Amino acid sequence: MSSANNSTHDQITTSQAAVMIINYMLGAGILTLPRTTVEAAKTPDVWISILISGLIILLAGMIVVALCRRFEGKTWFQFVPEITGKWLAFVLGLLFIGFFITIAAFEIRVMAEVTGLYLLEGTPVWAIVMTFMWIGLYLTTGGINSIARICEIILPITLVFFLIAILLSSNIFDIKNLRPVLGSGFMPVIKGLKPSLLSFTGYEIMFVAMAFMKTPKKGTKAMLVGITVPLMIYLITVIMVIGGLSINGVETRTWPTLDLMRSFEMQGLIFERFESLLLVIWIMQIFSTFAITHYAASLGWSQLLKTKIRPFLFILLPVIFLIAMIPKDVSETFKLGDVVGNASIYLFGALPLLLLLISIARKKGVKPK
Repeated sequence: MSSANNSTHDQITTSQAAVMIINYMLGAGILTLPRTTVEAAKTPDVWISILISGLIILLAGMIVVALCRRFEGKTWFQFVPEITGKWLAFVLGLLFIGFFITIAAFEIRVMAEVTGLYLLEGTPVWAIVMTFMWIGLYLTTGGINSIARICEIILPITLVFFLIAILLSSNIFDIKNLRPVLGSGFMPVIKGLKPSLLSFTGYEIMFVAMAFMKTPKKGTKAMLVGITVPLMIYLITVIMVIGGLSINGVETRTWPTLDLMRSFEMQGLIFERFESLLLVIWIMQIFSTFAITHYAASLGWSQLLKTKIRPFLFILLPVIFLIAMIPKDVSETFKLGDVVGNASIYLFGALPLLLLLISIARKKGVKPK
């Protein structure tokens, strides 16, 4: 049994690990991804930026898996001290925990903003945030296996309704809105890389999840599936949203993906308007992201301090709540997301490669068979 696990019941399969990565990535970002990329690139070629970003993230994910496989059965918080030494590892662990806490706060705040705007108009943000946080607490107390199981339930529902809604929007899709391809050259594509890279935040959960896998040697497969599925969804979303709304329409909308759903109506179906249905489904998606990050941060504290995880699940709730309530409006909420996204580039882009090289040079860990 791996050292990261409390029991054999708290292990996850390869497919569950992949589903956790997918659910983590498909959080609040997809609701704003078309706007953020178009604002940066100013052209409809942002789908190329997303494709390139997906390949870059796939490479970064393989580095994460390679590093974790040298220390099978251990999470980031347990194996980094072997590479860097105790004190530097403690600092890196705190940064890692801070990142997860902030992601949890950001996701829950975005969920509250969108819910208050479209579903529960007039409901205070703090009330929505607290409700979902307590539900999330109930889930995380069941351990990582419970989180993985709920992700397995949420993901198929999300994919089915999302694809139905996107395909129905083809009635207003105009291919001319995506032309000309590379009409402004390749530089706008480069400018669109940063916001599209930030949308792939989530593969770093393997630093925690891989320690719980029954077959860690299949971590590469889990990472490949976990990144490829969001990449396909992001590509479909951006192409359909820009094709339906045009780059000018996308740039002026806060939640362009939801606005695409609001721009068409299908008479005679059970659901004639799809934005509310999509939003309900996506609330579940954001909820799973919150649960994953809340659990990862709590696990980090428990392993750094070598104590039980349960107290930290409760202790971190008010911390996450306070951070979630710091932004005064949607604009400041997005700024918080940008800060977290920029931090992820350094924490999970350059750092894993550096640690992998150091572990190889110092002959730390076990070389994967």
